[in-house]
Amino acid sequence: MNRITEPTGLQRERGFLVGVEFKGPHASAEEWPVEASLEELGQLVHTAGIDVVGYETQRLNQVNPATFIGKGKLEELVERVAETAANVVVFDDELSPRHQRELEKALGENVKVLDRTAVILDIFAQHAATREGALQVELAQYEYRLPRLTRAWTHLVRQAGGRAGGASGGVGVRGPGETQLETDRRVIGRRIALLKDELEKVRAHRSRHRERRRREGVPVVAIVGYTNAGKSTLLNALSDANVLVEDKLFATLDPTTRRVALPSGLVALFTDTVGFIQKLPTQLVAAFRATLEEVNEADVLLHVLDVTHPQALRQSKAVIDTLAAIGATDTPVVTALNKVDRLSDSNAIAELQPHFSNSVAISARRNEGLDRLLACIEEVLQRDMVDAVVVIPFERGDLAQMVREQGVIESEQYTSRGTHIAGRVPRRLLGILEPFEDHKTR
Repeated sequence: MNRITEPTGLQRERGFLVGVEFKGPHASAEEWPVEASLEELGQLVHTAGIDVVGYETQRLNQVNPATFIGKGKLEELVERVAETAANVVVFDDELSPRHQRELEKALGENVKVLDRTAVILDIFAQHAATREGALQVELAQYEYRLPRLTRAWTHLVRQAGGRAGGASGGVGVRGPGETQLETDRRVIGRRIALLKDELEKVRAHRSRHRERRRREGVPVVAIVGYTNAGKSTLLNALSDANVLVEDKLFATLDPTTRRVALPSGLVALFTDTVGFIQKLPTQLVAAFRATLEEVNEADVLLHVLDVTHPQALRQSKAVIDTLAAIGATDTPVVTALNKVDRLSDSNAIAELQPHFSNSVAISARRNEGLDRLLACIEEVLQRDMVDAVVVIPFERGDLAQMVREQGVIESEQYTSRGTHIAGRVPRRLLGILEPFEDHKTR
């Protein structure tokens, strides 16, 4: 699907940013300061291929139902956009279709109006390297654009679908009296249904992989964190995974899984997931359900936090809120307080650590603290162990060996029925061992 921002040649578009700080009943103590949020939006816009030429902020009690910002501020915005020769205006909050229409009308036909969601979707479209990633991003883009579809967007429908297999049907066949806009909406609806069907197949495929992993008894550690916190750098340091590392937001999008040996010799699968961000579009959370299910199925979440960021605690809350949105609230968490090598204040870690249980200070870039981090992960994995008494048939020696390697054996005897083992095993193995439980002993 074509990108929203399409600079011609080497010329980059000129973007003007708009942020709103709510006061009164709409204000939240957990909300980012508007300047900090706009700074992050500037990074997103730069990554999307737009140069920032100015910004405006406004404090509001409530959103203007027509133009989002107030009438006076809109008049100022029109003047500033003309002064800076900006051709893109980007709002830090998601705009409704009506907001977008009214703002575009006020700013003129030569100025595009985007919001944070559109920019994030654009960046994801740039960085989706696999068919699965491309499908997920295309679905999110279509679901975002459908209610905003006007004649100005219809070229996207006719050009869309090349990357993911082509839109079904095209826009050439129209019923009696049907407008181009109605045709485009119908085509988009068909495309969304097709993409959802394809992604269900992806989910089923991933589900089979997870079931196979469960049968093997290999623990899974899902690496989560705010974008640019150092997740890919950490996976590289732990496993020589050779994942792309760039000082950009959302430099990597598609998940990578690698085997990592823990201190005891136990092997775990570490999966790097898509970075989170404040105001993460709901379309992306829904579209990336197949990928994010890896997080739900993990035995441990490894939360990577950039301790040098001035909004580190707010970034952490954005991650926790997103995990809650996908239902990953009961999984134990280990927090890697990353980038300690860049700290000038040695007290910063001591101030952060009380906010996180199972936290370890590390520098993924310099391989500092990684042994302590792996030991902490293994300790958390072993903490989640339960009593088990099983009789494993002799022909299932692989299963008996798995219990020896991953559990704590209290007694082991050979009987006529098989190998009788009593001890403690990781909770994740209970489903595998259930057919072999020794109910006589219990």
